[in-house]
Amino acid sequence: MRIALITGASSGMGSVFARQVDGQEKNIDEIWLVARRRNRLEEVARQLSHPSKVIPMDLTEAENITKLEELLRENVQVGLFVNCAGYGKIGDYEEVTRYDSDHMVDLNCKAAVDTTLAVLPHMRAGDRIMQLCSTSSFQPVPQLNLYAASKAFLYSYTRSLRMELLPRGIVVTAVCPWWVTDTEFLPIARDNEANPSPENSIKHFLFASKKENVVRRSLRASRRGFAVSTPGFMCFFHRIFSKLLPKTALIYVWELMRRM
Repeated sequence: MRIALITGASSGMGSVFARQVDGQEKNIDEIWLVARRRNRLEEVARQLSHPSKVIPMDLTEAENITKLEELLRENVQVGLFVNCAGYGKIGDYEEVTRYDSDHMVDLNCKAAVDTTLAVLPHMRAGDRIMQLCSTSSFQPVPQLNLYAASKAFLYSYTRSLRMELLPRGIVVTAVCPWWVTDTEFLPIARDNEANPSPENSIKHFLFASKKENVVRRSLRASRRGFAVSTPGFMCFFHRIFSKLLPKTALIYVWELMRRM
């Protein structure tokens, strides 16, 4: 049985990936949905035409990675792995709590690596991995400091993993969108116990994308074997400028933009 496994599938980008994989991907027998909230996963599963498996678990807990490894031993091949699990908090070093700081590292970095290592033994030539990074991985981002650093880690890991898996014929794509405003990400990112009204941190989210467009373009890039998907004009230009400008210059450009 050839499956698509999607983490962070209970809402936002993950749920959109589930629906678009359901409608677009060929040779997938079942879709596995992983996230913490069972009720939200079941709601997504009801929208799919493929058979689905709902797997409610917190991927930051080591015992759950072990459980996932056990489930994957059920004679399955992971034809597509989409890692959408992750979150961020807006604010400076004083405003983001230590719990949130630690949890961002645990989920955005450690859990991403652990889940990837769990699925790799069950992948073959032609199978694909998509890691949801961010354009924030291209530069340091004050007021989104730790989130950007965690995505820089994931971006670097994803690019290196792609080269390591080339002999196996497995395609790995780093998905790097700009702001996406029609998901839960920004409301959660701005809901900060230490700074309950962080409007002054980032005043506007200019040139934001829509989740449906981001997912559609990134799936197309993955099918075409791209190493990086920049699904929108702003994230494409951000990637180009991050190669041309010094990081210090990029930080000052960001400081100007976030105050606009």
